[in-house]
Amino acid sequence: MADTPQIEQLVERVERLLLRYDELQRTNDLLSQHVAALTIERDSLKSRLSAARSRVDGLLDRLPKAEANGASAPATENPS
Repeated sequence: MADTPQIEQLVERVERLLLRYDELQRTNDLLSQHVAALTIERDSLKSRLSAARSRVDGLLDRLPKAEANGASAPATENPS
């Protein structure tokens, strides 16, 4: 039969495609997990950044107004 080699080639090709599909599925799953982990890390970093900004803003609010306006406080001399 002349069609048998073509059918066998087709079967082999389909099997290779199925293996490749499985590999791509595993890769996609791993990448999805990585994206999820990075999203969690990003959200955590954004939260920490927001908290740090709040602390800095609080510290800036506590600075004397003269220093905040660019005027320097009187300098004390250090007798060394």
